[in-house]
Amino acid sequence: MSADRNLPDVAFRRAILLIAKSAFAAAPHLQMQRLADLVTAFQPGTVVRFAFTEQGTPSLREALSALLDENLDGIVIVPLVLPMEPSFHIWLTKSLKRWKSSEERQWPALSIARDIASSALMMPLIRNLLETQEEIDVSLGRASIAEGSLVPPQKRRVLVCAGGACNSAGADVIWNHLRNQQERRKLRVTGDGTMTAKSTCLGPCNLAPVLQVFPEGTYYGGVNEEAVDRIITRHLLDGHVVEDFAYYPTGRKQRLRAPPKQN
Repeated sequence: MSADRNLPDVAFRRAILLIAKSAFAAAPHLQMQRLADLVTAFQPGTVVRFAFTEQGTPSLREALSALLDENLDGIVIVPLVLPMEPSFHIWLTKSLKRWKSSEERQWPALSIARDIASSALMMPLIRNLLETQEEIDVSLGRASIAEGSLVPPQKRRVLVCAGGACNSAGADVIWNHLRNQQERRKLRVTGDGTMTAKSTCLGPCNLAPVLQVFPEGTYYGGVNEEAVDRIITRHLLDGHVVEDFAYYPTGRKQRLRAPPKQN
């Protein structure tokens, strides 16, 4: 008998990562946790986690980072997303490559499940959901003054470009990170107050991804998550422009510098 036969079998350790788009309250997080618990029940011994690709915690990057410490052989990403945009796989692949390039830890093999709409169980699921229907009360109530009818008090605005070049360069990830940090750091009510919004093309596509901070109108180009954190701390909260990424509005055209190198 060879020496190898005396060695114990090493089990393949994998994780299943359920991903959804956004969660703004506790209920969606509880729903995702319930789904993770259901998957764990029929996949005993498998690490099951969930994450959000847009606003919500944990973000996809945070969840992946935590899984890198689990000594896994593989991670299966299961997108619970409807509808599935054709660009989703492109965006996901680019983001994963960028995150991996900034990591010193060893990454396990990654794979992704097909979208929900392609499942043969979709029609039985819809039939089951139809059995849960409840009537909606749309009777008119007493009119009230909505909060949205008031001009918001926040002084600062951050626009994140959602144009084609910026989206290809990872603007969605930047937007998601900014929105999560806005919630974590209470930016709406901290300092001068900050509101955030997506924008159509902001102009300097060669600097993608691009964001712009008002009232100064400062452009920031070639940013990643770490740059966003610096802009929040220095500019939004302390009022100092982060020179590494900044272009000041001058009323004239400006030549673009080479974007700063990102880790």
